[in-house]
Amino acid sequence: MKKFLLGLMLTSGALLSVSGCKVGPNYKRPEVPLAPAWKEEAPWRVANPQDALPKGDWWTTFGDTELNQYEAQAVKANQTIEVARNQLLQARAAATISQSGLFPKATAGGSAQRSRSSANQPTVSGVPLTNASTQNNFTIPFNVSWEADVFGGVRRGAESANALYQAQAAALENVRLLVTSDLAVDYFSLRELDVEISVVESAAEYQAKALTLVQNRHEGGVASGLDVAQQETQLNATRTQATLLRQQRAQFEHAIAALVGVPAPLFKVPVKPLTVEPPVIPAGVPSDVLERRPDVAEAERQMAAQNAQIGVAKSAFFPSIGISGSGGFESSDLSKILSASSGFWALGANVAETVLSGGRRRAQVDFAKSGYDASVANYRQSVLNSFQEVEDGLAGLRILSDAARTQQQAVNAAQRALQIATDRYTGGLVTYLDVITAEQTLLDNQRLAAQILRARLVTSVGLIKALGGGWDAASLQAVQVKPTMKQAVEP
Repeated sequence: MKKFLLGLMLTSGALLSVSGCKVGPNYKRPEVPLAPAWKEEAPWRVANPQDALPKGDWWTTFGDTELNQYEAQAVKANQTIEVARNQLLQARAAATISQSGLFPKATAGGSAQRSRSSANQPTVSGVPLTNASTQNNFTIPFNVSWEADVFGGVRRGAESANALYQAQAAALENVRLLVTSDLAVDYFSLRELDVEISVVESAAEYQAKALTLVQNRHEGGVASGLDVAQQETQLNATRTQATLLRQQRAQFEHAIAALVGVPAPLFKVPVKPLTVEPPVIPAGVPSDVLERRPDVAEAERQMAAQNAQIGVAKSAFFPSIGISGSGGFESSDLSKILSASSGFWALGANVAETVLSGGRRRAQVDFAKSGYDASVANYRQSVLNSFQEVEDGLAGLRILSDAARTQQQAVNAAQRALQIATDRYTGGLVTYLDVITAEQTLLDNQRLAAQILRARLVTSVGLIKALGGGWDAASLQAVQVKPTMKQAVEP
């Protein structure tokens, strides 16, 4: 038995010593077109080395404690993130499975048999047996087999599985980024509706007082019934706007509940004015996007996995070399089963080569190459999309910043216009229609100012997402499974 194990170890060592080559192309990340800087600059700045979005908790840059609480809850309880977490565990297990082919497979068992032979069975001499025989047979067999990865097919498969494991890790980060950014967008949208509802309700209160004024003037014979009807129409229309805005707010509240993992009937976001201003976001340079965005990193790792599959397909053109051995103990007497004289063993090796496969292997190589080429195109498109999204965010923030400034000027002017129209109507210089028009103009401009603030915050979230949310692809280097001696003896 010792000779068997020694022979197996020596043979394995000899084959392992020639297992250094791997067929197929070694991976090299393809080039993509890059620009030296972003086209849009002001009012945003290129990042200095000390500038960075907060790692992972990018939302803290907005300085809203309530948003921070919701985001932390979503990271822990969101079920879409939980799905991605378990898919990452599956990818790790798949990488471990792919490496199991590097190690020998061993089986062990045991059997016991008691048999009786026929007294009339044929014999070589032709003389029948005088008596039937009964005997015991106890066996404890061991079997070991191993296929040497001389041409690297198994190692290429493990390389592909590790790249897919890293791709899934990047996918998990991308899911987290998508969920947390969706939550921030819904939160700021809800808060903006709080502002709009407040503006509309304030307008309704002002219009109710104006209606009282017009009714009093009508009773005094100064105003007409038309003035009263016009103001009633304006007031009821404004109240309707407030009702519809509350319906929109409820939908955003329900969406936030789903994102943070709470049933909508049990979740409530208290009303609070929107006081957050868009933060200054360090954009860096275009090349940073390749390392910051998890979706780009996922596409790059998918590309590496497809590249390794070419080597897996090419390894089928080479012979497989395997060794196998069996041994154990066999005896008719159970008390002697483990004695040296009861031992048996056998050791063998085989080389097999597929000569004809009907073009299957060639087609598998073509299939793998086409998959790699498709993944390269997908990677390059991901990079182009990321550049587009960053430029969209930078341009949007610049334009919306200008729009916010001019819109605030419009609100100030509308407030003055309403005061002037009211005074002129009271003095009998204009009809009440001028007051109605001024009221509606002020309300529309106040609502538009709130909507522009929401757009600036949402665009800031989009830019942060386009920049990767503070994530760095360097973290993927630690995401891999390496073969160990411990794995060789695991069941």
